Amino acid sequence: MTHTYKVTGMTCTGCQAKVHSLLSAVPAVKNVSIDLQQGEATIGMDRHIDTRDLQAALKDHPKYQLTEIHGQSHGVAAKALEPEDAAKSWLSTYKPILLVFAYLLVITVLTSRDTMQGMQHFMAAFFLTFSFFKMLDIPAFADSYSTYDILAARWRAWGFIYPFAEAALGIGYLAGFNPMVTNSAAFLLMSLSIVGVLRSVLQRRAIRCACLGTVFNLPMSTITIIEDGLMIVMSAIAIITAL
Repeated sequence: MTHTYKVTGMTCTGCQAKVHSLLSAVPAVKNVSIDLQQGEATIGMDRHIDTRDLQAALKDHPKYQLTEIHGQSHGVAAKALEPEDAAKSWLSTYKPILLVFAYLLVITVLTSRDTMQGMQHFMAAFFLTFSFFKMLDIPAFADSYSTYDILAARWRAWGFIYPFAEAALGIGYLAGFNPMVTNSAAFLLMSLSIVGVLRSVLQRRAIRCACLGTVFNLPMSTITIIEDGLMIVMSAIAIITAL
């Protein structure tokens, strides 16, 4: 069943990520979709959850107030809703990340002499670009990332460290620093990241992907798996080639 509630007090993407994180932690909540502009939270549930339990999840942050929307029945199972971006076409939904990859590909082709150098340039541009978007609002990224990453969910500080780890990898690839160390670090980082992504996609959880920080509202999907998997495959190829 799925119900929509009014949530007041959200003023930015950081608030959006925080409310998403708090409501997602309520037992029996299957997925949460936050519409910042409308000030609404659409919550998928495994069973009916009393509104007071949802309100209790926000009690430590009194600026956020959750209330039922008048005229909506919360006692009958409703048709499950898609994530907030479901009304858009696939292309328009993923346009930001597709454009990023297109730009990175063009840069790689124009600056590389061979395949191995191309992979090095692509990974340098990838990590630097993606870390940039995360650094625009690190606290909001950390909140969003903790909703699905296995390490950030247990150790919130990892969400604050991750953008800098990506930036360091980007600089390492750009500078040609010790290829074995750089590629091994990238392989480990992306392998750890893809575990939470795979779990979320397989469980069909309607949550926000934090790959481009909180600048764009991208739903978690196979696109994220492809993104992480591509980095894992490239770093693995580079490691094997260097052996």
